Amino acid sequence: MAGVKGQVQQRGVERRRAMVDAAIELFARHGVRGTGVAAIAERAGATPSALIHHFGSKDGLVRAVLEEADRRALQRLSVPADAEPTLDQAFDWLVRDAEHTAATEGRLAALHTTLTAENLQPGSVLHTWFRDRGRALRAHLAAVFTRAVADGSARPGLDPALLAAETAAFLEGAHLLWLLDPEQVDLTALHRSYFEGLAARLKP
Repeated sequence: MAGVKGQVQQRGVERRRAMVDAAIELFARHGVRGTGVAAIAERAGATPSALIHHFGSKDGLVRAVLEEADRRALQRLSVPADAEPTLDQAFDWLVRDAEHTAATEGRLAALHTTLTAENLQPGSVLHTWFRDRGRALRAHLAAVFTRAVADGSARPGLDPALLAAETAAFLEGAHLLWLLDPEQVDLTALHRSYFEGLAARLKP
């Protein structure tokens, strides 16, 4: 019975993944508002009721898509979820992520930016998700800067929280500029220039 149960669970995981993949494709092509649950279910070879069973609602599916985007970013950079990178490693990961985004993930980046803007107000469906994600990102960045001061790779007296907010603001702003004008804004070069300059500023 344990083997049968495991097979059933695996099929459930695979169906859920297929639905998320279908949603990513259709959201990127038509936008969230322009994509219905039925279209996503059909693309995934499932029924609308099955999709609702897995995600609870379309909003739940959108949240799953955003979480999958973050998971894929960590996976392609070979970054463990509990990693504690050095300053150089963290900056390198962020530049490489920009390079990958510019090459293959433009639509997903656009989706992420659009949804952020649509959920700025407290009470909107994904406001808490984006707010908490932003807080988590700044906490991770602050930890990087704190470790850099402790190990001597950054000068003492820095404000890790302020640097984290600055870096997060750069990341959001750089993506927005690139999405608005990709022919004029080189996302990878912009990231490389910023983090090289930041590293120079932080040197002991």
